[in-house]
Amino acid sequence: MEKRERAYKAHCLVLPFPSQGHINPMLQFSKLLNHKGIKITLANTIFVHNTLHKISSSSTSIAFETISDGYDEGGITQAESIEAYLDRFRKIGTKTLIELIDRLSSSGNRVDCIVYDAFMPWPLDVAKKFGIVGAVFFTQSCAVDNIFYHVHQGLLKLPLPPESEILLPGLPPLQPSDMPSFISVYGSYPAFFTMVVDDQFSNVDKADWVLCNTFYELEEEVVDWMAKLWPLRTIGPTIPSMYLDKRLEDDREYGFSLFNPNSDACLTWLNAKPKGSVAYVSFGSLAELGEYQMEELGWGLRNSNNYFLWVVRATEAAKLPKGFVEETSGKGLVVSWCPQLDVLANESVGCFVTHCGWNSTLEALSLGVPMLAVPQWTDQSTNARFIMDVWKMGLKAQADEKGIVRREEIANCVREILEGERGKEIRKNASKWKELAKNAVDEGGSSDKNIDEFIAKLVQNY
Repeated sequence: MEKRERAYKAHCLVLPFPSQGHINPMLQFSKLLNHKGIKITLANTIFVHNTLHKISSSSTSIAFETISDGYDEGGITQAESIEAYLDRFRKIGTKTLIELIDRLSSSGNRVDCIVYDAFMPWPLDVAKKFGIVGAVFFTQSCAVDNIFYHVHQGLLKLPLPPESEILLPGLPPLQPSDMPSFISVYGSYPAFFTMVVDDQFSNVDKADWVLCNTFYELEEEVVDWMAKLWPLRTIGPTIPSMYLDKRLEDDREYGFSLFNPNSDACLTWLNAKPKGSVAYVSFGSLAELGEYQMEELGWGLRNSNNYFLWVVRATEAAKLPKGFVEETSGKGLVVSWCPQLDVLANESVGCFVTHCGWNSTLEALSLGVPMLAVPQWTDQSTNARFIMDVWKMGLKAQADEKGIVRREEIANCVREILEGERGKEIRKNASKWKELAKNAVDEGGSSDKNIDEFIAKLVQNY
């Protein structure tokens, strides 16, 4: 108990955007700061706070508080539109954040720094009002942030001409199809476009720190370029310590989940399979596949003639082909959710069929698991391009002219990664990135040094 009782060096209030993929990396970063002697208060929205399952018995001394997004009974699903949600969140969130800071101060817990998700820039205005440090936290890759920044600045004109080659500093030449979907399909999801292009960069120049959930060795050129614009530091990958440097004892889980995983069923099944023989399939907590794509994916997995573990959320289960689960039970296991890190760390898993959300991509990189990229929307096409052509630790499944990835493509790619010649090279690269990710967060690594620098500056102000 000695660590908890000692005086803290400073106090950070951490504000994630209210979705699982944003809470996890910011909670993990909070654990690191806490381990290094910073007092942490993490504030979720009231709705998210009431719906998260606590799945970790970790002895962290992070305090949890709430702010309101104005939709305390249902969160974003209660709002009439995304625009309405974001507007109300800004207004009510600002008001309740000010109240929280006042309440913490009056109880002797003065806030020294607000670490806030880049998707919601308004906490920086609150930080400035109180004269405290504001650190913006980007939960996507620096490559993707760089693309959005160039659109925001008007340096990348939209709509993109078809077949054009896009040249941006720090990035390889890109095609329109490699761009985030809000850029390549101009006019799609205007509320999200506003959030990731306009809101994220609206006041970034005023932030005291720009923190990115990536690691320097993974994106050297683009990090160097962006660091000329802002006080940018890479602090990732933010995944539980036991899968990387093992410096935070018992840190095996992020700590909270919006889903209950079928842990025992998954791991018992995997433990009975040969090394590198299983394709693990998961499209994260948000992606929704069409019924036809689900069918093609399912039969592609079966036709690969390899073992597969497929996460199909309860809300998506009706899209499974009729009789599929029974017909494939000899080779496959379909579950509604599973402990992804434990699965990726299991030596029977030889391939991760993924939508390429940034958290999933970093987890696979950190655990050295080759990927079959099947991107759906937002930043996933850009991540897929880097997985295949820059980091060379996976393949991208090619969709047909209707945007469907056919069963033959799925089967061929899974076989190539698990059994083929290209698979050998991919596994070699995957091992290299695993080592580099571990080194970045380990003592004296690039991310570890950046976090220490951030703390040193906070303590100076304390």
